[in-house]
Amino acid sequence: IYYILAFWVICVCLSKPQFKPGPAEGSSMLRSSVSTHQKYGSLGLLVLQTTTLVLTMRYSRTQQAEGPRYLASSAVVCTELLKIAACTLLIFRDNRFSVHAMNQTLWDEIVSKPLETLKLTIPSGIYTLQNNLLYVALSHLDAATYQVTYQLKILTTALFSVSLLGKRLGNYQWLSLLILMTGVVLVQWPSDLTLVPELENLSAGTQFMGLLAVLVACFSSGFAGVYFEKILKESKQCVWIRNIQLGLFGLAFGLTGVFAYDGDRVLTGGFLQGYNSITWIVVLLQALGGLVIAAVIKYADNILKGFATSISIILSSLISYFWLEDFDPTRLFFLGSVLVITATFLYGFDQKPVVSSNVA
Repeated sequence: IYYILAFWVICVCLSKPQFKPGPAEGSSMLRSSVSTHQKYGSLGLLVLQTTTLVLTMRYSRTQQAEGPRYLASSAVVCTELLKIAACTLLIFRDNRFSVHAMNQTLWDEIVSKPLETLKLTIPSGIYTLQNNLLYVALSHLDAATYQVTYQLKILTTALFSVSLLGKRLGNYQWLSLLILMTGVVLVQWPSDLTLVPELENLSAGTQFMGLLAVLVACFSSGFAGVYFEKILKESKQCVWIRNIQLGLFGLAFGLTGVFAYDGDRVLTGGFLQGYNSITWIVVLLQALGGLVIAAVIKYADNILKGFATSISIILSSLISYFWLEDFDPTRLFFLGSVLVITATFLYGFDQKPVVSSNVA
């Protein structure tokens, strides 16, 4: 029911509201009311999706269950399949629920334009790598640390925007990036809480593996997001068509990764080995993520989006501490989190947005 509701909210947020003719003042008030509901509805959905995804992904990678753990590579493939299905439904809606019109649109925009479609191979391969890295990161980091550290993608996206798109950052943006770096360093600063040397070495190695996965994911997210934005600006194809193209290549890359790295395990235990209800929730949340961000991009500004990110970090930290019990915050973590949240707000303070958004 939650996912059906979420998909319906996305469709409402991304559709153009139809207004009945009436007095100008009444029409303006109605339009403003609808816009406000769409804005905060999409932002609320983003907070819910982001927080739930991080926590459920972390839980799914650490829960004690009978049998083998599910393959992260197969989960990435299932996510791409659901993403393609969701975008196809949105195109079906845009074509007034006509199967013939939808098929004609897909043929004209994807099959008949092979060069345009092939442009998505690079970001698609990078996104596939990124999605696999996120599973690795949350297998080695608690949800709160992951959430804060992953905000480094703001820095990487900004740097790639400057170098590839020629965008200029204001003083507030450069200051916020400096604060962001300081905050992430404080969050990752080692603590002396472990008393047993063997456990300390194991914990340090595990944390380093998770940190490395997050850092590579941040760089891949920044580059792929900017590259995808450049492609969108150079063409007139709708974002749903582009997401289907991304999904098709991502499906191909994902299947290659499954049989290259987990081929023996797939042949032994099956493609969906270890799947349970939590696993499918993670897959569904991953697939809905791009649609939620698309709604936020359309109706919300950078300040409100930063507000949603900050709420998600706080909720993830609280739930990770009280429910998952895998997170023991320190003073440095608290200070670093405050700096990261401050940097997120400060970056969106300038009314000229310069960071591209990942909608895939």
